[in-house]
Amino acid sequence: MEFKGKRVLVVGLGKSGVSAALYLRKLGARVTVSDSRPSEALAKEIPALLDAGVMVESGGHGVLTFRRQDLIVLSPGVPLSTPEVQQSQRFGVPIIGEVELASLALQGRIIAITGSNGKTTTTSLVGHILLHADYETRIGGNIGLPVVEMVEGSTEKTWSVLEVSSFQLETIETFRPHIAAVLNITPDHLDRHGSFENYAAAKARITENQTPDDFLVLNAEDKPTQMVAAKTKAQIFWFSGVRRVKQGAFAHNDGIYFIAKEGGTPEPIMPLAEIPLRGAHNVENVLAAIVMAKLAGISTDEIREAVASFTAVDHRLQFVAKKRGVEYYNDSKATNVDATIKALESFPSGIRLILGGKDKASDYTQLLPLLKERTVAVYTIGAAADIIAKQIGDQVKLTPAGTLAEAVRLASESAQPGETVLLAPACASFDQFTSYEHRGRVFVELVKTLPE
Repeated sequence: MEFKGKRVLVVGLGKSGVSAALYLRKLGARVTVSDSRPSEALAKEIPALLDAGVMVESGGHGVLTFRRQDLIVLSPGVPLSTPEVQQSQRFGVPIIGEVELASLALQGRIIAITGSNGKTTTTSLVGHILLHADYETRIGGNIGLPVVEMVEGSTEKTWSVLEVSSFQLETIETFRPHIAAVLNITPDHLDRHGSFENYAAAKARITENQTPDDFLVLNAEDKPTQMVAAKTKAQIFWFSGVRRVKQGAFAHNDGIYFIAKEGGTPEPIMPLAEIPLRGAHNVENVLAAIVMAKLAGISTDEIREAVASFTAVDHRLQFVAKKRGVEYYNDSKATNVDATIKALESFPSGIRLILGGKDKASDYTQLLPLLKERTVAVYTIGAAADIIAKQIGDQVKLTPAGTLAEAVRLASESAQPGETVLLAPACASFDQFTSYEHRGRVFVELVKTLPE
């Protein structure tokens, strides 16, 4: 696609929006950016954009701004249901996202990973394995680098390992990963997508442009994920933590095995004991990563060495410290109920759970069996505290803490040696923090200030 002289509007000035605007200017486009936040909130972003010759609209979206464009690039945080966006669609203005924009020029092969939970860990692990094997590798998308920043310098030998969210997949058109993975699909972002069916359909778009020369990696134990198999033309490989699969990776007894083709002999990959990450869900993440690494042509020895040397990603069941016999874990990335369930399953008992944040139309009653079985206390924070209390408060004793700092204080004062204080909020962070990373960093700093 030729962008020189074209009028392009970038909507939303998050990291990917800013990168997309600057990328388009380099290609000669006449770029305008529009963000609903006031200019004071964009003080860090605006100067660089103005210096590059980008027109900036802040404090709201002008109707005429949206009409006078040849193309609109939508940031992931901006819903397609935004009135101005819908109006532009009616006027026939093409609308894409930053992932689609970048994929038009990105050289080499793409590995794209989506799922309700585990995609950041799995993306990071796949990238780690490829780097360990000396592949020319870049990691980005919904983590790390925006995809447009991966275009420059990419070659036919480049492997781009991308985490992609449902928000990003909503706005693709031609995006085609050579290897795609859907790790799991559980209720999330229902406040944005409107229904679980819409959310699942957005996830399934990862495979819509794949061909029989491509690969799709799916979770054999996740029914919504299995349904994606009917939507693909790609070759399907499976992973399972509990049973043998036709082709793909599976756990059996104390080891992990890989079957390269249906009817083939299972190849031993590594003992389960060598996986350095806590929790059964991380076994699934490793299995998925092994399948993708195998499909990328990496040897068993290199895969085994790389997995064994991998360290947990920040904010994902990250061990923070042990203070006075109490262990503190940061799972701020547990932004939905299913992720919190997986976090709770990683500890046998004695959990003091910090729960809450910005609600995403979630069903917190699904937490009840594990809350009753494994927690000794639950501290609620943020805007969702009252909703959580209404759903589960009469069955589990909740302590309203309000803020994360107060929750850490209360938990640390009551915790006994051998117990675990776990931040796994089951909510978004945007009521009190700028991101789940911000929330996690605050938790880590709070824990560091506790007495030894």
